[in-house]
Amino acid sequence: MEATVFTPALDGLKLVKSDQGELLTKPYLDVCKMLMPILDKFGAAMGVVKSDISGNISRLESKYSSNPSRFNYLYSLIQAEVETKTAKSSSSCTNGLLWLTRAMDFLVELFRDLVEHQDWSMAHACTDSYGKTLKKWHGWLASSSFMVAIKLVPDRKKFMQVIGGTGNIQADMERFCTNFSPVLKEIHRFLASVGLDSMKVT
Repeated sequence: MEATVFTPALDGLKLVKSDQGELLTKPYLDVCKMLMPILDKFGAAMGVVKSDISGNISRLESKYSSNPSRFNYLYSLIQAEVETKTAKSSSSCTNGLLWLTRAMDFLVELFRDLVEHQDWSMAHACTDSYGKTLKKWHGWLASSSFMVAIKLVPDRKKFMQVIGGTGNIQADMERFCTNFSPVLKEIHRFLASVGLDSMKVT
């Protein structure tokens, strides 16, 4: 069986929804975790993004583990905080899910850029995808740190070789973007429906 670094996440995406079409907490977090080895291949450039993602996954996992049957569905974590009026706290699961989903938006956009713009350098793809996703939610400081980090991205050709494995990396990357995008859009729609999709960071 030919495989790329995207193979586990593509398999995981088949499990993120229940038979009734509801997003499941653990399978969604598992798919997000499966992108970590890809981030590792960026080296220091994605260090901040990686620690942000893993921190938010841990926060959500720990809440889920406190009562797996109650928090089996992803949105139940948020509904519990909306009811207790703690959703807007910076340490809330709602905040964690929002930033995790925004980071995933950035990665999907980056992978899409790499598929659609074969002639772009890695730094160009990172800058473009950052501008389309995270930038509007970041203040000056976070934005500046990110632009510094982008200078450390690896060479595109080397990166693609490292993540390629034995499968068709372009096809898998494209499939991942196509299958994961609707999930992220759905989460944003849900967060917007409870008025929690516009938190920023300085």
